[in-house]
Amino acid sequence: MLNYPQIDPVALSLGSLNIHWYGLMYLVGFLGAWLLGRYRAKRNGWSNDQIDDLIFYAAMGVVLGGRIGYVLFYNFPVFIDNPIILIKIWQGGMSFHGGLLGVLIAMYLFGKKYKHSFFEVTDFIAPLVPIGLGAGRVGNFINGELWGKPTDSVFGMLVPDLGELPRHPSQLYEAASEGVLLFLILWFYSSKPKATMAVSGLFLIGYGVFRFSVEFVRLPDAHLGYLAFGWLTMGQVLTVPMLLLGVFLMFKAKQIGKKA
Repeated sequence: MLNYPQIDPVALSLGSLNIHWYGLMYLVGFLGAWLLGRYRAKRNGWSNDQIDDLIFYAAMGVVLGGRIGYVLFYNFPVFIDNPIILIKIWQGGMSFHGGLLGVLIAMYLFGKKYKHSFFEVTDFIAPLVPIGLGAGRVGNFINGELWGKPTDSVFGMLVPDLGELPRHPSQLYEAASEGVLLFLILWFYSSKPKATMAVSGLFLIGYGVFRFSVEFVRLPDAHLGYLAFGWLTMGQVLTVPMLLLGVFLMFKAKQIGKKA
């Protein structure tokens, strides 16, 4: 059994300004994507200015889409009663699936600006996304949120605020799978030219499998509980369309590869 280290969520205080680790994790994600994006740009014939714009568009998509998605997917009744919560980002609450939709819209707009096809852009950025996913889950761990179910496994972690039963550190499971492992899979898979849509499809499948799996040991949102069949969480319900779309894109990529 492990003990939760209880790290102070505030990394740095400058007078009345508190800089939280969770916010810094977003910075780590965007900075890592920017650096690796510039590295990949040389092979793809993109300029550094394009990469700068790409990360800016992606950041806007993540923040706006993540917040709107959280409110609509996870807190819609509260939003109906009090729409102002949409802008209260400092109170927490971001949704990966909402952020993904926001990024897809941003990538479409970016592609229009630079005359790149939509899937050319998503194939390029897909291997960069897990950096932010992994960093974000580390931020969840530091915040002491999104814990897993009680467990007697060697990975169980005792969290003082949650009673005497050790719990799955599901945030770290997701950081390792959605972050580190998915990054390695996509980075090496995309290291050689692939048919259009293949990298995007593999990202959707990889994330979908990892997220769907970890949700089995992660507690559902308290105000939502289990939604379908008595065991499916909102995260799993939202992930199923991703998996199906990923399989479809891989199939289409295979057809494109045969015609090339």
